[in-house]
Amino acid sequence: MKKQTKRMAALVTATMMTASLISGCGKSASKKDSDSASASDASVTTEAPTENVDTSATDVSEDEIAIPDGYHLVWHDEFNGTSLNEDDWNYEQHEVGWVNHELQEYIPSDEYAFVKDGELVIQPVKNVGEDGKVSYASGRVNTQNKHDVKYGKIEARLKVPEGKGFLPAFWMMPQNEQYYGQWPKCGEIDIMEVLGDTTNTLYGTIHFGAPHKQKQGTYTLANGDFASEYHVFAIEWEPGVIRWFVDGEQYFEESDWFTGTNGNEERPYPAPFDQPFHVILNVAVGGDWPGDPSEDTVFDDRAAMKVDYVRIFQKEEYDENVERPVDELIFREADETGNFVYNSDFSENESLTDDENWKFLLFADGEGEAKIENNEIIISSKAAGTEEYSVQLVQPQMPMEEGASYKFSFEAYAEEPRKMKAAVTAPDEDWIRYFPDTSVELTEDWQTFSFDFDMTTKSDDNGRVEFNMGNQGSTATIHIRNVRLEKVE
Repeated sequence: MKKQTKRMAALVTATMMTASLISGCGKSASKKDSDSASASDASVTTEAPTENVDTSATDVSEDEIAIPDGYHLVWHDEFNGTSLNEDDWNYEQHEVGWVNHELQEYIPSDEYAFVKDGELVIQPVKNVGEDGKVSYASGRVNTQNKHDVKYGKIEARLKVPEGKGFLPAFWMMPQNEQYYGQWPKCGEIDIMEVLGDTTNTLYGTIHFGAPHKQKQGTYTLANGDFASEYHVFAIEWEPGVIRWFVDGEQYFEESDWFTGTNGNEERPYPAPFDQPFHVILNVAVGGDWPGDPSEDTVFDDRAAMKVDYVRIFQKEEYDENVERPVDELIFREADETGNFVYNSDFSENESLTDDENWKFLLFADGEGEAKIENNEIIISSKAAGTEEYSVQLVQPQMPMEEGASYKFSFEAYAEEPRKMKAAVTAPDEDWIRYFPDTSVELTEDWQTFSFDFDMTTKSDDNGRVEFNMGNQGSTATIHIRNVRLEKVE
């Protein structure tokens, strides 16, 4: 799910146009609803920014809030009342598995989303029936049709839950999800997502297009985590550019997106991120990305997301005359032998935690370590995790050219016979496989594995070599060397 992005900037002209701001009409459609509406089926308000700030639900005045340079305060909630103000917020209700195979039911009740001690608390709950059957409930609230905004700085100060299986989110969806069509055509802005079992790493993402595309940035704290202390998460959203921040530090920027089928039926840029969106806060339990809760996951106060405030700021006007950036592909050069994999012979004892060349990753209860020595990489697993990719070695920036043929090869052995999967994937293209996940049988002797494949989709400068060593029946140590990806005639 996690993806890198191209480094592009929007082209902005000098014509200034008034921003569309708070609006209060229309009904959002579910992601499951039909893709029948067109852009002509709904109107987007274009009134000037309002200076009226509703502080009825809070004892913090506008004068006490630090206003970012160039902005004014549109709306905020400091959660200093005794209950969630339903003039500002909606409780959502959704059944188990509504999206992403999540395990929780979202119940519209102050048992799962409530105000306490100056905070909004979203509290997931684990229930065990008399028959021993386990179920989960949680809270999800939004500002749809009450505080929808087109462009601005949107921020919240909060801390996230800690525990395997939790996925807290501070994010945005369109006021009218059918304005450009069914998700993902309508667009989605994820301001903050943090996995409950990796609480030092933050993800900021946009979803768009058809087929589904996403662009994503990540930020990892050098010290501390997002569960034990509060942090401020924000975006600056302008026509043709969205920037992500944590504690005032920008860590990601994106300008390249579209809506409609890529190359066909496209709406004018910067659609879909040119319409009113609303704020959503929730804590999911389980699902495709975080995986199921473990036996060690607790559902006490540590399971709660606590939100100190939500604030929306805007500029007086925004320039909406922007152009989509040219999607210029920057292809990595092969080495003198024609190999696109850097440090392929592991002669350099490089860092395995940064985004340069090789990176070792753990997900979904995977435990282990990797080290480079004697011209090989050695992956020792302590726990296989719940997914095949729970223990993973990757290298991105593989130049995949449409119509070209490739050879992918490597040498490997295991200290006990076991399986491993190899692939060449597309982090920026919804994780499609250029070379499909392929299981290899490792023995206690070095073997050479070699595969030929054709690149049949559009060119991509960020393909990724993957070795997946997670949940495949063994935690035996694996040795890999001489990894090659080369173009063949």
